[in-house]
Amino acid sequence: MDLEIAGKRALVTGSSAGLGAAIARLLAAEGASVVVHGRDAARASRVASSIGAAGVAIGDLSTDAGADTVASAAGDVDILVNNAGSYDHLGWTDATPAVWASTYEANVVSAVRMIHRCVPGMRERGWGRVIQIGGGLAIQPMAMQPHYTATLAARHNLAVSLARELAGTGVTSNVVSPGAILVDSVRELLTSIAPSQGWGTSWEEIERGAAEELVPNDVGRLGRPEEIAAAVGYLASPAAAYVSGATIRVDGGTIRSVA
Repeated sequence: MDLEIAGKRALVTGSSAGLGAAIARLLAAEGASVVVHGRDAARASRVASSIGAAGVAIGDLSTDAGADTVASAAGDVDILVNNAGSYDHLGWTDATPAVWASTYEANVVSAVRMIHRCVPGMRERGWGRVIQIGGGLAIQPMAMQPHYTATLAARHNLAVSLARELAGTGVTSNVVSPGAILVDSVRELLTSIAPSQGWGTSWEEIERGAAEELVPNDVGRLGRPEEIAAAVGYLASPAAAYVSGATIRVDGGTIRSVA
């Protein structure tokens, strides 16, 4: 496919592994000059080398200094994908106010830092794409991970507010909302809990059990990183010029909502 983004400069935060790496790979394959971001230089460099990226930006986005370093390394960005973030498996009892604050810093304020640093240039040039990676738990939270799901809701909310702010500028702001995606950490988690859930021993059995009981959806499996990347690619392209303030759910029908 030709997304018509050849020559556009893209920064994908948290792209030294997993979902972010898949997004960076697709954008690079479509001709964008991709900057791979991470906190581990060796990992980020390996991804950058494997996809023919334009550069690497190393820094902790939960600090102003780290965000400054990343923005400086990234240069004039046309496509900003705010993917970086963190999560754990704590519940209400263990998620202390300090955990809530640090999670919000990592998952929300980090994205705001990059918006402040990258979007002014997009405005000046009259073209840009800002894409938040959110999640279905933003609108259908569960008892576990209340602090994490609240940050997803904040990501969805800020994306719509930013779209209103950017009205008429040629810069759009949208959300891609994944369901359960088969990255390495998810596979390891499901494999570890499979015996207690009675899901079997083969990966095919484990995935089927998880898709039926843990993250039920209409497709009957977990999503693949490449499927999220495809949605990001669409929103990054000129074909999505009339899409702003929107959420594209790529979750196999996990979220049961008409909105």
